[in-house]
Amino acid sequence: MAFGEFGGRGGFSGRGGRGGAMRGGGRGRGSARGAPNARGRGGPPAGRGRGRGAPRGRGAPRGRGGAGGSNTVLEPHRHPGVFIAKGKEHMLVTKNLVPGESVYGEKRISIDGGVDGTKIEYRVWNPFRSKLAAGVLSGLDNIFIAPGKKVLYLGAASGTSVSHVADIVGPEGVVYAVEFSPRSGRDLITMAKKRTNVIPIVEDARLPNKYRMLISTVDVIFADVAQPDQARIVVHNAQSFLRENGHVVISIKASCIDSTAPPDVIFASELQKLKEGRFKPIEQVTLEPYERDHAMVTAQYRRHAS
Repeated sequence: MAFGEFGGRGGFSGRGGRGGAMRGGGRGRGSARGAPNARGRGGPPAGRGRGRGAPRGRGAPRGRGGAGGSNTVLEPHRHPGVFIAKGKEHMLVTKNLVPGESVYGEKRISIDGGVDGTKIEYRVWNPFRSKLAAGVLSGLDNIFIAPGKKVLYLGAASGTSVSHVADIVGPEGVVYAVEFSPRSGRDLITMAKKRTNVIPIVEDARLPNKYRMLISTVDVIFADVAQPDQARIVVHNAQSFLRENGHVVISIKASCIDSTAPPDVIFASELQKLKEGRFKPIEQVTLEPYERDHAMVTAQYRRHAS
């Protein structure tokens, strides 16, 4: 959807829902995601309860693996590195970077197409567990995350979405995953031991100077920190790491910024902050029915624009 089209919940017109809701998904339980002084992603541990994307039960998560079936057909999505598995139901999937391994108990399917008649394994990408997957199914024209890209992921939590981004960028790409919470950070580090294109960084996204020696220039920043100062956090990280004409993809949760204002007002305010930080907004979609009062925004960084 072109930037600036308003209407519907959260202030955006309804092109959302492309691809439809995925069956078998459930809205995950967990607190909001963010940086220090708030509960959730990027912030300190929020007491009892599981964060979204955290492994369940004892030991490592065990995903369901199996053949996709003779009637399962794999089609490339318009976003490079993302696919649609069409069988009894349509599922958004990514090619498993580590075949035989799941990250958070997600379903795995094997489909013909490998060398010498072997099968290729894919992981189901649940939009109720991943904001980025929700953005894809809500109709984003471009997520700018593709094979070979360097991505800075702010608000990595336990690595649920990060693992799929790692699948997408592949072995030639890299994902710098920043998470403040030590508890989530431990899970993130565990996931990165097998997905070696993920560089886990347990630090505060508000202070990019603390990890500037670990990150080279990146092509894309994805942010899901759900903090009142999220736009400032994104701008500061872009100033440190994002290449000229690089892109950002930002998940904006209205209630985390101001629970008293209408979502469309909050989204407009956040976009204005991005403009002031030398970003040119490109596109915006709401994340219904996967997330309530959320918008996903893409923008291009113009460091030297007058």
